[in-house]
Amino acid sequence: MLLRWRAPFPPLPLLGLLSSLNPKLGSHNYYTCQTSAPSSGSFHRHLRSSSPDKFPPALRSCCHCRMTISKCLSAAAPDPVSVPSPPEQEVPDPEPDFPALVVVSFYKFADFPDHADLRAPLKNLCEELRVSGGIILAPEGINGSICGTRESVEKVLGFIQSDDRLNGLRQIESPVSPEEEALHHGHSSSSPLAAGEDAPFRWDHVRVKLKKEIVSLGMPSVSPIERVGTYVSPRDWNALISDPDTVVIDVRNIYETRIGKFKGAVDPCTAAFREFPSWVDNQFQLPEPSRELSTEDDKSSNDKKDPVVELSNERMPQRVAMYCTGGIRCEKASSFLLTKGFKEVYHLKGGILKYLEEIPETESMWEGECFVFDKRVSVEHGLAPGTFKLCYGCKQPVSDEDMEAPEWEYGVTCPYCYSSKSQEEKERARARQRQFETWGIIGGPDKGRRPAVKPDATAETIISAGTNIHQSSSV
Repeated sequence: MLLRWRAPFPPLPLLGLLSSLNPKLGSHNYYTCQTSAPSSGSFHRHLRSSSPDKFPPALRSCCHCRMTISKCLSAAAPDPVSVPSPPEQEVPDPEPDFPALVVVSFYKFADFPDHADLRAPLKNLCEELRVSGGIILAPEGINGSICGTRESVEKVLGFIQSDDRLNGLRQIESPVSPEEEALHHGHSSSSPLAAGEDAPFRWDHVRVKLKKEIVSLGMPSVSPIERVGTYVSPRDWNALISDPDTVVIDVRNIYETRIGKFKGAVDPCTAAFREFPSWVDNQFQLPEPSRELSTEDDKSSNDKKDPVVELSNERMPQRVAMYCTGGIRCEKASSFLLTKGFKEVYHLKGGILKYLEEIPETESMWEGECFVFDKRVSVEHGLAPGTFKLCYGCKQPVSDEDMEAPEWEYGVTCPYCYSSKSQEEKERARARQRQFETWGIIGGPDKGRRPAVKPDATAETIISAGTNIHQSSSV
């Protein structure tokens, strides 16, 4: 801050004489020079003229500082006195306005023999749009779950459905928490390795796999394209499963049913979906196929014959209702039951996720949380994030209580896998965990890439570099 104050203005007679030389000099507002008197340290005002030699000799001495007018006008102006301003308070930078993320699970059974042709362009598009997740392509259709901004996810889904055979995907959308969005966006701009283990998916990674089935029942001949059970909306589901004549079957695996299921549902306690056919045979004591019935499928034009078993009324439930996470497994399971001779087979449209999304908790018959196959681990009513974490040793959900158990070791074991793992397996898991903590990715930063080798590198150096990569990737 610069402080200025005025010295007494020159006497009026002096102003008159100055005005005769230059009218501007007589003006009180005319700009004047400043100099400092050493004795007082105060500022003095002096009249400034571009031609001080024109002043009369009697007026060539400044009345304020006893200097000649020439010296007064040529004196250097002193540095202004600075008064320190109060320190400014730091204003935090505003939070970046990132677009919201969504997780969309989708699938469709379709006759898709050329499925492999879609892999490369689909993967390239996802990487270009930074859409992450996992997608399975098979001769029977497509199955996937992807995460990204709404605009990016819609572009990917639109690209998939541009193939008429895949048009009309069954989709379930789930929100992403603000914390997960921050991880996703923050790591996407600062860390090229990974988005951290707490994000729904790694931002920079999408897997597009080719398989025999989009959901593995182990029976490719069972085709929902040809025969499928009756879809039941979430609004009608409660009434169906409340009927005492309805047998409700959870077709998920035991690690999923352990944390939540519908009231009164039968739990097959299977470790994998491909165990479901054997469970059905044992549970209902089904006989071996005694004869084949020719059935004409309205959706098929090649008049295929499918084996159908005739069951006695005593062995066959009057009505079966099945459900799974998103609908794909129970859709295929319903096709399997129909081939076994079950008459009334129903399944929940959109699965548990659609039910939790649409049905208020006060009206719900769901108990617990729903396991999901991404790093959210579980969701509750309204698809809100659940409370379970994941054991990275066996990929099973664990509760806070489980993590207090002595068998719990982060990234290695939990109470559900500790006794089934050998000491060698535990050591390998510890090594993987150390890699993740060091690099943010299993295998280290050079996984899948050869380090740059200088042109003049010797053969011995190149062989050594390749050996190091192999050892790092095989830990």
